[in-house]
Amino acid sequence: MAGLNVSIAFFSVVVGLCQVLRWLSKWLLSPGAYTCLARELAGSLQLCMSCLELRMLVEIGLWGGGFGPDVVLTLFFLLFAVHGASFDGASTNPTVSLQEFLLLESSLATAVAKLLAESMGTGLGWALTKLYWSWELTQLHFIQNLIASECSSSIHTSLHHAAFVEGACSFLFHLVLLRLQKSHPVYRVPMLAAIATFLTYTAGPSTGAFFNPALATATTFHCSGNSFWDYVQVYWLGPLAGMLAALLLYQGNIPRLFQKNLLYSQKSKYRIPKARVTAQVEGDKPQKKRKGENTTTKPRA
Repeated sequence: MAGLNVSIAFFSVVVGLCQVLRWLSKWLLSPGAYTCLARELAGSLQLCMSCLELRMLVEIGLWGGGFGPDVVLTLFFLLFAVHGASFDGASTNPTVSLQEFLLLESSLATAVAKLLAESMGTGLGWALTKLYWSWELTQLHFIQNLIASECSSSIHTSLHHAAFVEGACSFLFHLVLLRLQKSHPVYRVPMLAAIATFLTYTAGPSTGAFFNPALATATTFHCSGNSFWDYVQVYWLGPLAGMLAALLLYQGNIPRLFQKNLLYSQKSKYRIPKARVTAQVEGDKPQKKRKGENTTTKPRA
């Protein structure tokens, strides 16, 4: 269990350093630069380093560390909850940033800046985690360094099924995210952590259950077993299709592309009472009643 204690200490240090980076960035940078760049970079760095260490525990720790899958799943849930509470509103996922753009919540420049920051954060996280593993603080890291050069693909099923699995994970995650986007963090954070843990547990054996293109690119694109275009189909196009399907199901349309609601009819909240006809209309103009005229009208023959 010494290796597990070192990993827990690593998670704590990563979260603490990224939190310091967020504080310094908020103090030194303008609000726009912090929101688009620094916050996304710090969040993606934190997510990537934590997920790489968790991935190592899943692949090696179950047989090399002597602890069961319940320990890993508990760490998954706790880390996702900590990430959700400390990200300060960062997307840390390209499909989430694109979703905000399609919902008219951000401009094109903001979306592009977030995508670049997320790519830089995951790339930096991969490099720093590899450096940390090279220190070989535990036996698990020693084994990881031995097999790192011969890592295999995370796709353990057919290509079409793998793309469907990643798309389904992204669909469920984004559907829950849309439903909880206006909820209080006390409810939103544990619910998102629970759904992410559930998806990792159910879809992990097939594709790794990344449903995050940036994280998948840093984690598995360099591994042998599949071509670059295979990885693009599964880990880029699959999550993107899942996000679009979730957005279309929840909203009924995609606001950035078209305004018409394709799935749900728009009903007015206010009822317009039916007005009684009190004047007789001749042609296009109503005729006013003269004083003393009988109010009853005779039916026409």
